[in-house]
Amino acid sequence: MISGSAVYQVLEAMAPLYTAAALGYVSVRWLKAFSDEQCAGINHFVALYAVPVLIFHMVSTNDLYAMSGRLIAADTLQKLAILLGLVAPILWARSRRHRDDDGTKAAPSLQLEWVVTAFSVASLPNTIIMGVPLLRGMYGEVSTTLLKPIVVMQFCFWYNVIIFLYEYMEAMRAAATVTKEIISPPGSPEKGDPMRVVIIETTDVTVASLAQGSIVVQTNTTSVGKDKEAGTFGDVAKAPSVKHVLWMAVKKILRIPNTYASILGLIWSLVAFKCGIKMPKVIDDSLFTIYSTAVGLSMFSSGTFIARQSRFIPCGYTIASMSMLLKFLIGPVVMLIASLVVGMHGTMLHMAVVQAALPLAVTSFVYAEEYKVHADIMSTGVIFGIFISLPVTIVYYILLGSWWN
Repeated sequence: MISGSAVYQVLEAMAPLYTAAALGYVSVRWLKAFSDEQCAGINHFVALYAVPVLIFHMVSTNDLYAMSGRLIAADTLQKLAILLGLVAPILWARSRRHRDDDGTKAAPSLQLEWVVTAFSVASLPNTIIMGVPLLRGMYGEVSTTLLKPIVVMQFCFWYNVIIFLYEYMEAMRAAATVTKEIISPPGSPEKGDPMRVVIIETTDVTVASLAQGSIVVQTNTTSVGKDKEAGTFGDVAKAPSVKHVLWMAVKKILRIPNTYASILGLIWSLVAFKCGIKMPKVIDDSLFTIYSTAVGLSMFSSGTFIARQSRFIPCGYTIASMSMLLKFLIGPVVMLIASLVVGMHGTMLHMAVVQAALPLAVTSFVYAEEYKVHADIMSTGVIFGIFISLPVTIVYYILLGSWWN
């Protein structure tokens, strides 16, 4: 059974998080110390500098040669199963619409937004802040070493997948075709039928990436024609090619610091642990100055976001309840099944399931706010998930100890 000192250790880790979130809430709601633009600037700093440096630190200090293959396999299988479970109903519904040909369908980017949000809530836990002290109290110091593979995979691979999907959605919205129809004015030639001149313009908008922060608009007039039917202004939609959208997303993700932080961290870890070298102190201290701000400013930004909403639970009670169900039931159960499939047992199995029941990672909110995709759900998952996670993880700890020894 988890000891009282271990519970106190977890509470010690939680208190600073809520201090930062409460300070952000008070600063905006009551003190009016920050404008919306300043709040966005704080979140932008976290996404552009603090989180990438934190990623580099976590990856570069992990011994890749000593990672557990089974734990990585179970974690990967869990995430793939959740992702498949979220995408399959959309593909099935789309195939039915195609057969029925009823002409009604939801926007692909809107469907993808919900897939990304649900996937993040269900499978991206706060392993660093909550997981390390909680599992150390439950399973001892060995848990810190065993948790690192999940942290590395989350930072190096899964967050980059999430960012790519965010960029893909941005590219889908940006690669739009703008069509203008200009009707000839009164007093045009009297003879013949009324003539309407149609000017079709294709507009490619490159949305601001994290690295540039600028908007570039390119307009090309592609055709000018005559339409003998008089009419009103209308819109003509031209869907961009999948290849074009993917290329736009790839170009943008290659300019994002997270990509390079992950790659450089992997390279340094492979070289450092193979050759037995250490990071120079001046570089290590410089990185520490930046990455130590990541968690605190992320929680502060989450508090400012809630303060700017009309309700304390911005996403509403129904969606909040569904997100908690995804986080604390679906995610851990799928992890349990995945762990059993790959042959895990004992303490490693217990830790894999308990870490899946940790609250939503703060980094998920940072990216959701940066890309303006369901940040209300993410902030609720972070703030209230921390409250709920302690009793939930203790329940899982007891059940696992009783059923799977």
